Amino acid sequence: MRSLLHPDTLVATTPLGFDDAVARAREALADEGFGVLCEIDVRETLKNRLGVEREPYLILGACNAPYAREALELEPDLGTLLPCNVVVYVDDGLTHVSAVDPERLLAVADRAELAPIATEIHRRLQRVVDRIAAC
Repeated sequence: MRSLLHPDTLVATTPLGFDDAVARAREALADEGFGVLCEIDVRETLKNRLGVEREPYLILGACNAPYAREALELEPDLGTLLPCNVVVYVDDGLTHVSAVDPERLLAVADRAELAPIATEIHRRLQRVVDRIAAC
Protein backbone atom coordinates (compact mmCIF):
# COMPACT_ATOMS: atom_id res chain seq x y z
CA MET A 1 0.00 0.00 0.00
CA ARG A 2 1.24 3.50 -0.80
CA SER A 3 0.29 6.54 1.19
CA LEU A 4 -1.45 9.22 -0.83
CA LEU A 5 0.52 11.84 1.09
CA HIS A 6 3.87 10.08 0.89
CA PRO A 7 4.29 8.23 -2.42
CA ASP A 8 7.92 7.45 -1.60
CA THR A 9 7.07 5.20 1.35
CA LEU A 10 5.64 1.75 1.97
CA VAL A 11 2.91 2.12 4.58
CA ALA A 12 0.41 0.08 6.54
CA THR A 13 -1.78 0.26 9.62
CA THR A 14 -1.62 -2.61 12.09
CA PRO A 15 -3.97 -3.82 14.82
CA LEU A 16 -0.92 -4.26 17.07
CA GLY A 17 -0.15 -1.86 19.86
CA PHE A 18 2.97 0.26 19.52
CA ASP A 19 5.33 -1.94 21.57
CA ASP A 20 4.18 -5.10 19.83
CA ALA A 21 4.54 -3.46 16.42
CA VAL A 22 8.10 -2.37 17.26
CA ALA A 23 8.97 -5.90 18.40
CA ARG A 24 7.44 -7.33 15.22
CA ALA A 25 9.35 -4.78 13.12
CA ARG A 26 12.66 -5.80 14.67
CA GLU A 27 11.86 -9.47 14.14
CA ALA A 28 10.72 -8.99 10.54
CA LEU A 29 13.76 -6.85 9.71
CA ALA A 30 16.11 -9.52 11.09
CA ASP A 31 14.29 -12.21 9.13
CA GLU A 32 14.83 -10.18 5.96
CA GLY A 33 18.55 -9.75 6.64
CA PHE A 34 18.52 -6.25 8.13
CA GLY A 35 20.29 -5.08 11.23
CA VAL A 36 19.10 -2.03 13.14
CA LEU A 37 22.03 0.40 13.16
CA CYS A 38 20.32 3.24 14.95
CA GLU A 39 17.12 4.07 16.72
CA ILE A 40 15.53 7.47 17.22
CA ASP A 41 12.75 7.82 19.75
CA VAL A 42 11.11 10.95 18.38
CA ARG A 43 8.58 11.11 21.22
CA GLU A 44 11.33 11.12 23.86
CA THR A 45 13.51 13.53 21.90
CA LEU A 46 10.72 16.08 21.49
CA LYS A 47 9.79 15.75 25.16
CA ASN A 48 13.36 16.23 26.37
CA ARG A 49 14.36 19.00 23.97
CA LEU A 50 11.14 20.93 23.51
CA GLY A 51 8.84 19.82 26.30
CA VAL A 52 6.39 18.60 23.63
CA GLU A 53 4.16 15.61 24.28
CA ARG A 54 3.15 13.38 21.41
CA GLU A 55 2.13 9.82 20.71
CA PRO A 56 4.87 7.19 20.30
CA TYR A 57 7.06 7.54 17.21
CA LEU A 58 10.18 5.44 16.63
CA ILE A 59 12.58 5.50 13.68
CA LEU A 60 14.64 2.34 13.11
CA GLY A 61 17.65 2.81 10.82
CA ALA A 62 17.91 -0.58 9.12
CA CYS A 63 20.71 -1.91 6.94
CA ASN A 64 21.14 -5.07 4.91
CA ALA A 65 24.94 -5.17 4.90
CA PRO A 66 25.57 -7.27 1.77
CA TYR A 67 23.31 -5.08 -0.37
CA ALA A 68 24.63 -1.87 1.21
CA ARG A 69 28.21 -2.94 0.42
CA GLU A 70 27.31 -3.71 -3.18
CA ALA A 71 25.48 -0.40 -3.62
CA LEU A 72 28.27 1.63 -2.01
CA GLU A 73 30.82 0.02 -4.31
CA LEU A 74 28.77 1.25 -7.26
CA GLU A 75 28.08 4.70 -5.81
CA PRO A 76 30.10 5.82 -2.77
CA ASP A 77 27.93 8.92 -2.19
CA LEU A 78 24.94 6.63 -1.69
CA GLY A 79 25.79 6.62 2.01
CA THR A 80 23.91 9.91 2.24
CA LEU A 81 20.70 7.90 1.70
CA LEU A 82 21.48 5.13 4.18
CA PRO A 83 20.30 3.49 6.35
CA CYS A 84 16.79 2.59 5.24
CA ASN A 85 14.36 4.08 7.75
CA VAL A 86 11.47 2.06 9.08
CA VAL A 87 9.05 4.04 11.23
CA VAL A 88 6.51 2.79 13.77
CA TYR A 89 4.18 5.40 15.19
CA VAL A 90 0.79 5.99 16.74
CA ASP A 91 -1.57 8.53 15.23
CA ASP A 92 -5.07 9.08 16.53
CA GLY A 93 -4.91 5.80 18.45
CA LEU A 94 -3.87 3.67 15.46
CA THR A 95 -0.45 2.09 15.03
CA HIS A 96 1.21 2.64 11.67
CA VAL A 97 4.40 1.38 10.06
CA SER A 98 6.17 2.91 7.11
CA ALA A 99 9.43 2.38 5.32
CA VAL A 100 11.30 4.28 2.68
CA ASP A 101 10.77 2.94 -0.83
CA PRO A 102 14.34 2.17 -1.94
CA GLU A 103 13.39 2.10 -5.62
CA ARG A 104 12.22 5.70 -5.41
CA LEU A 105 15.10 6.69 -3.16
CA LEU A 106 17.87 5.14 -5.25
CA ALA A 107 16.40 6.59 -8.43
CA VAL A 108 18.03 9.90 -7.48
CA ALA A 109 21.42 8.31 -8.18
CA ASP A 110 20.37 7.71 -11.79
CA ARG A 111 22.51 4.55 -12.03
CA ALA A 112 20.90 1.60 -13.80
CA GLU A 113 23.25 -0.79 -11.95
CA LEU A 114 21.52 0.10 -8.68
CA ALA A 115 18.05 -0.89 -9.92
CA PRO A 116 18.31 -4.63 -9.07
CA ILE A 117 19.55 -3.81 -5.57
CA ALA A 118 16.75 -1.28 -5.06
CA THR A 119 14.18 -3.78 -6.29
CA GLU A 120 15.38 -6.49 -3.91
CA ILE A 121 15.50 -4.16 -0.91
CA HIS A 122 12.03 -2.89 -1.86
CA ARG A 123 10.71 -6.48 -1.83
CA ARG A 124 12.26 -7.16 1.55
CA LEU A 125 10.99 -3.96 3.15
CA GLN A 126 7.53 -4.52 1.67
CA ARG A 127 7.48 -7.96 3.34
CA VAL A 128 8.48 -6.33 6.63
CA VAL A 129 5.64 -3.81 6.40
CA ASP A 130 3.16 -6.49 5.28
CA ARG A 131 4.17 -8.81 8.13
CA ILE A 132 3.54 -6.14 10.74
CA ALA A 133 0.20 -5.22 9.18
CA ALA A 134 -0.96 -8.84 8.97
CA CYS A 135 -1.17 -9.39 12.71
